[in-house]
Amino acid sequence: MLKRGSTIGILGGGQLGRMMAVAATQLGYRCIGYSPEGDNVAAEVCEDFFTNRWDDQAALAAFAARCDVVTWEFENVPVATARAFPSDKIFPDPKALETAQDRLNEKRFIEGLGGKPAAYAKIDSQSDLEAATDRLGAPGIVKTRRDGYDGKGQWRIMSGRDAAALKLPDVPAIYEGFVEFDAEFSVILVRAQDGEIRFWDSSRNVHESGVLAASYLPAGEAVEPQVEQARKLAGQVADALGYVGVLTLEFFATHEGPIFNEMAPRVHNSGHWTIEGAATSQFENHIRAVAGLPLGDTRTTANAVDMRNIIGRDIEAAHAFLADADTHLHDYGKSEVREGRKMGHLTRLTRA
Repeated sequence: MLKRGSTIGILGGGQLGRMMAVAATQLGYRCIGYSPEGDNVAAEVCEDFFTNRWDDQAALAAFAARCDVVTWEFENVPVATARAFPSDKIFPDPKALETAQDRLNEKRFIEGLGGKPAAYAKIDSQSDLEAATDRLGAPGIVKTRRDGYDGKGQWRIMSGRDAAALKLPDVPAIYEGFVEFDAEFSVILVRAQDGEIRFWDSSRNVHESGVLAASYLPAGEAVEPQVEQARKLAGQVADALGYVGVLTLEFFATHEGPIFNEMAPRVHNSGHWTIEGAATSQFENHIRAVAGLPLGDTRTTANAVDMRNIIGRDIEAAHAFLADADTHLHDYGKSEVREGRKMGHLTRLTRA
């Protein structure tokens, strides 16, 4: 258990790290961050921030020397960087990154635990893609195996003609068959160092152009009967990885039950509602877990929740929403405003 005043290192400098650092400060800890690039908004709430390359061994050593424990805020931290820290000093275990960073390995891992992903095929060439669309049908989607998020590194295939015309990037990819679903939802859990697991209520999620637009609670009749089965798989994933911290699995609710979509070994956008809408937020519970503290209560404290992302220039008018009762604004403080970029979020609560 980390004593009061200890320092938590955060790999990554985005809004998730920012909200994580705020939660850590409230628990009596200091935070320092490390990220080589980007608009490092977490730096504003960290005691110090390293802007060095991921492979800068001297900088990583200096960073590690100042940290009592290290965690990360996004899943594209290089595995080699995470493994540069002693195994008893970094949470979650870097094998979670190793699993989630390759979509093919991730799907095979899920299948090995009895989960069901969308039908998929490994793509290394144009002929692989054409064979995959013949076998799995179209529509479908091509995804790079690494680095894509928020709709990046993805191409929709509506027909065999699209497959033949697509100029594949020179990187490993996969093809996923189309899933007919009634809703999308996420399972977010926190696992403590002693193996205790707690779940938040699952939200129904709505995506626009591959980016999460909104999350709602209650999730509704399409989602709620499938949550228990999805939680079982998520718990198996956490146990298999020896996971410590917050873990997210995204699912499609279908007539055949929950279909696994993807895993995020971190706090998640669809859990932002927990800051105001749950007894303990995902950010606080992540810090509690990596610090070895008892986990907090994850129950929902509102009758209904509506969380909306603020995208691009919509942030410039966001203060107007505060005229609505029980509406909470989180501005991430990003200096560069551009189309499709998450600039903040709003959470509206309905209470009894």
